[in-house]
Amino acid sequence: MSHIHLLLGPVGAGKSTYARTLAVQQRAVRLILDDWMARLYGADERPASGRVAWYLERRDRCLAQIWEVADHLVALGTRVVLEIGLIRRDERAAFYRRVDDVGHPLTVHLLDAPRELRRERVLRRNEARGETFAQVVPLEFFELASDLWEPPDEDERRERDIREVGGIREVGGPGRGPA
Repeated sequence: MSHIHLLLGPVGAGKSTYARTLAVQQRAVRLILDDWMARLYGADERPASGRVAWYLERRDRCLAQIWEVADHLVALGTRVVLEIGLIRRDERAAFYRRVDDVGHPLTVHLLDAPRELRRERVLRRNEARGETFAQVVPLEFFELASDLWEPPDEDERRERDIREVGGIREVGGPGRGPA
């Protein structure tokens, strides 16, 4: 049965680890923004100034392509796990409208953890470069993204099937599986 599983949460909350587990459980295709960004633009030289604009323009191109692939897969009857950022409510509202317009079933999986733990996880992931590593997350990017994170409010929770995911354990390192 086709379905979209959207993962939400701030940087370092355990989304990539959870995406792996969920994709296996659901027999779903994982589409992860960080993987696309790293593959398509990881080797590119970043500009000395205007880095945020440089990133956002490429992110938006990736998101458009990821949506096209996800929409096609779901239309063919496939389950999809999306980890595509959407840290702000307005970004999610636009995504929800797109999903509603085509009528795909959607479940939102919400992950979170205290900022200090998330920061520690990101720093360890940057160093260890394990299974869920896509690209180095500079500390200043972590802090900026954490400041921009807007958890679902009551209206979003009421209107959507949002499931809070328990904490990600620290067994064998950061984010090795759902608790």
